[in-house]
Amino acid sequence: MTAKEQVAEIVTDYLGTGAIFLVDVAIHPGNRIVVEVDSADGVCIDDCVALSKHIESKLDRDVEDFELEVGSAGLTSPLRVMRQWENCIDCELSVLQTNGIKETGHLRAVSPEAIRLEVIRMVKPEGAKRKKPETQELTIAMADIKQAVRVI
Repeated sequence: MTAKEQVAEIVTDYLGTGAIFLVDVAIHPGNRIVVEVDSADGVCIDDCVALSKHIESKLDRDVEDFELEVGSAGLTSPLRVMRQWENCIDCELSVLQTNGIKETGHLRAVSPEAIRLEVIRMVKPEGAKRKKPETQELTIAMADIKQAVRVI
């Protein structure tokens, strides 16, 4: 088991199926371990401190020294795991697709395969002089999404 998998297992065992969930574990040069967690209601500093203490109690500094950083995914951080996507239903998102097209709209549905985004387009009705806003729903495959962030 790699160190990243070991830390991820320690974190998921500690968090269980509660409101707070693991987003990412990264191990940088110099044994700097960065753990990112999230929750629908946000993550307070006390939760990060408790998780940090738990991780430190499970790892042995005598075997290998490390630096540990536990933090929450910021409001403007890209969405990475399905629970983050599910928490953003009915929120406004900015979605950058792999083809370079950027869409902004309200997330209406999400699945492991695709998302449904409600966008407003300016459309010129036949015979009209001006464009009018029209609500459209787009289905975007998860494989086509390069990055998605909440719009604040």
